[in-house]
Amino acid sequence: MAENENGAQPQAQPEPVKMQVLGQFTRDLSFENILVQKGAQGEVLPDIQVQVTMDAKKRSGENQYEVISKYKIEAKNKSSNDPLFLLELEYGGVFQIENLPEEQLHPYLMIECPRMLFPFVRRIVSDITRDGGFPPLNMETIDFVALYRQEIARRAEAEKANQPVS
Repeated sequence: MAENENGAQPQAQPEPVKMQVLGQFTRDLSFENILVQKGAQGEVLPDIQVQVTMDAKKRSGENQYEVISKYKIEAKNKSSNDPLFLLELEYGGVFQIENLPEEQLHPYLMIECPRMLFPFVRRIVSDITRDGGFPPLNMETIDFVALYRQEIARRAEAEKANQPVS
């Protein structure tokens, strides 16, 4: 083994994290064009709200995980607050992840994996809204780190509220 300039043995470098997308899929998709069902009245100025939730679980394969992103997109008319459309999408991916420390696994699954899938979700949402009779909705990039932190804070608050008072 070669020695460093100071005579010490070199440290073994940890192996880099390996992530491979084994597959991706639409688990559930629903689009309701409420505007057409009820009829348009006056000018339509959409106000769009996007809700995102995540879920992840280990699969039977070694180091394989399934990550599901759930999107609920509601559009309402700004002037009348009448609903225009509702789009619900559950999009998932199966990932093979190796050389990742256990304490980093949960944030990795809830941040990096959805970030890898997001361009495909954006495309689906754009196509569905366009095919549904609206201008294509090009979703803004989602900050999955902030979303993860909000979820951790929400869970901590819920846990604190459920603890018995002494």
